[in-house]
Amino acid sequence: MAAPTAAAEQMMKKVTDNLLDSVCPTSQGSECFSADSGTRQDYLVGFLEKEVGSDLKSLTNVGDLLEKLREENSVLEEQVLTVSSSVPPKVSAALSAAEEAACSLEDLLQRERLISNKLHQHLQTAQPWMDNLGQTLNQVDTIERHVKYLRCLQHIEELSAAVQQFLMTSIVWEAIRSVDNMAVLDAGLNRSGCCHLQDFLRETLHFWHKIIKDRLASDFEKVLTQLHWPIISPPTQSLTPTANGQEINSQLELLVTQLLALQTSDDLVSQRALASCQVAPPNQPASPATPPSQATPLCLPIQIMLLPLSRRFKYHFYGNRQTNSLSKPEWYLTQVLMWMGNSSTFMEEKIQPILDRAGAPISAMVELCRGLLSLVQEKVASDASRLLYDDVLFCHLVEEVLQFEKELRSNQSYHAALPGLLHLLLEDAVLQKWLTVEKKMAVEKMDAMLSAEGAWSSQYKDISDMDEMKAPDCAETFMTLLQVITERYRALPCPSAQLKFLGLQRELVDDFRIRLTQVMKEESRCPLGARYCAILNAVNYISTILGDWGDNVFFLQLQQVAVSLGEEVVLGGLGVMEMGRLASLEGSLFEGLLALLDRLKGDMTGRLLEWTMREITEKAKPYGQDRWLSLPPQQDQSTMTLSSSACPMMLCVRDRLLNLHQVLSLSLFQLAWQGLAERLDTILYQDVILSNHFSEGGAAQLQFDMTRNLFPLFGHYCKRPENFFKHVKEACIILCLNVGSAILLRNLLKESEEEETDWASAGDPRPESALNELGVYCLAACDVLILLNLRASWPGL
Repeated sequence: MAAPTAAAEQMMKKVTDNLLDSVCPTSQGSECFSADSGTRQDYLVGFLEKEVGSDLKSLTNVGDLLEKLREENSVLEEQVLTVSSSVPPKVSAALSAAEEAACSLEDLLQRERLISNKLHQHLQTAQPWMDNLGQTLNQVDTIERHVKYLRCLQHIEELSAAVQQFLMTSIVWEAIRSVDNMAVLDAGLNRSGCCHLQDFLRETLHFWHKIIKDRLASDFEKVLTQLHWPIISPPTQSLTPTANGQEINSQLELLVTQLLALQTSDDLVSQRALASCQVAPPNQPASPATPPSQATPLCLPIQIMLLPLSRRFKYHFYGNRQTNSLSKPEWYLTQVLMWMGNSSTFMEEKIQPILDRAGAPISAMVELCRGLLSLVQEKVASDASRLLYDDVLFCHLVEEVLQFEKELRSNQSYHAALPGLLHLLLEDAVLQKWLTVEKKMAVEKMDAMLSAEGAWSSQYKDISDMDEMKAPDCAETFMTLLQVITERYRALPCPSAQLKFLGLQRELVDDFRIRLTQVMKEESRCPLGARYCAILNAVNYISTILGDWGDNVFFLQLQQVAVSLGEEVVLGGLGVMEMGRLASLEGSLFEGLLALLDRLKGDMTGRLLEWTMREITEKAKPYGQDRWLSLPPQQDQSTMTLSSSACPMMLCVRDRLLNLHQVLSLSLFQLAWQGLAERLDTILYQDVILSNHFSEGGAAQLQFDMTRNLFPLFGHYCKRPENFFKHVKEACIILCLNVGSAILLRNLLKESEEEETDWASAGDPRPESALNELGVYCLAACDVLILLNLRASWPGL
């Protein structure tokens, strides 16, 4: 079989070569196969093996196969030639459209070049005409502006002549209207570049305005004099009309109305004068006496009415007068308040009705207060800058300004939105001085109050209803000091300044806490002493007050402002979580201080209880060493009495409770006796119960001592004192069980301890349920087993 197989392979190779030659007869075909000849030859060999196989008889079909492949090759060549010779319709149409568009674009470009050349030639031809026309138009525009300028100048001269004519004929109303027209024209020329025309108009306006104002002011002052203005002292009677009162009132109304009509031009003249004054000294800072909010000028009639008061004020409170004293700011502040109060009736009965009839939305009394305040503002600003280096006089000035502001807002009904004097205290130098002096004075007072003789005694100690906090005098004085500081800065119109004072208060609280800690360390040798307890009461009192302040609306508003402004003085280095709690009002600005105070309070309370328990534990040692195992049963005793060894311990507990109740505040005493009960419960359970074995009589005696003697000592302060002695109470229950119940309980607990039982399926009660039925909830099953083993009365023992 080897020979035929070899012959078949040779035949297959020849056929393969013939097929290769027939499939790729051209040189390009040979090159195609040469690139990847091995791969293609493998493909053909596989094809032949599939079609022919190794059977020699099937080689007769090779000719048919070759013919079939030639036909398929010719069909593929025809398809390729057909596709390459015919262009797809869409491509042909697109090419045609592109050629047409290119031709159209070329035509348009040629037309554009032609029109551009024609336009350029036309512009060159028309340029001389355009130059001549531009010159003519410029000349026309210049002439037109000159004509307008001359017309405006003529109009100004006409208005000036009209004012002069009206004044000569005493037609004041028309003169005022002409002056107002000048003011309107000046406003229209405000953006004009004709500076000389503007200056001429303003000089003319100022000239005639001053003449009219002086004439009206002179007449107005005469009428006011007849009405006894200014009213310096309190009026003794109501404003009754004089013999010619009707005529005077008519003149007063006419003059006030005319002055109101002159207000527009007066405001304009005043603004020009103020602007010129500000431009003259460019390096001089703006005076803090005039806040930005007071931009509206005073009513012109009120300005004239203020002139005699202003002269009096400057006469008495400036210069070398004795009344001009830096140490007595209350003199001029009180004087201004008196003028406001004395003038209120005149302003309401005489001036306000005229303003109402004239349709002026002005309050006569408010305008008078504003005018008088401008005098005071200038004086206070001057005095404050001179008192920056005198702490005592500066403090006195601040106190008087705050008192003046309070009376101004309350007695004179001066609106809170209008500026008073407080903005003067917000100037940087003055505010910083105020903060410095406030801190200095507070520290000095803290030193004085802590070193005072009665610093650690309560001023209400003899009044039980008012002495629940039992705060020592130094703590109450300190919190009063903080409250006074709050009242001083509460009215400030600037929240950021208020936050600076709040930061000062927090600093003072922390300083006072440190001082209390230092005194506490000196007294820690005797925690049961009166001074140590007074310090504890002081810490609790300050913590309570700060907690209340944290819920106060004023401090909550400051908290929101601090979060929005990001005040570093108050917020310090708080993280994102703390800032979020403050923003949502979950925390307070005093949280850090409260945490420090609570820590100090906890440490002091713990030291107090530790000292107390040390004494009670010493007294309880004989009680723990009593012979509980040999005590007779209860039925062998006629009456049950307190164990003699328990008397010292009970007396000590009673005395300490009474002492703590007398020296500690109510809230602190609640914490103290509860903590004492908890510690005493642990001591009795561990040192007395778990350290002994009990007979039936011993268990009964223990239960009697606890329920009839110890628990009632705490019954004065709560309804169910046994709830604070859970270990002792439940241990007495277990020790006093009758024998049968104790045996059943012990067996049940041992079974639950030895194996895990499915109590629900077994139908037996769970160990916890059995203990709960006995009243045992605190002790675990293992603890109950220990207690049961401490019983000595078991059958068979």
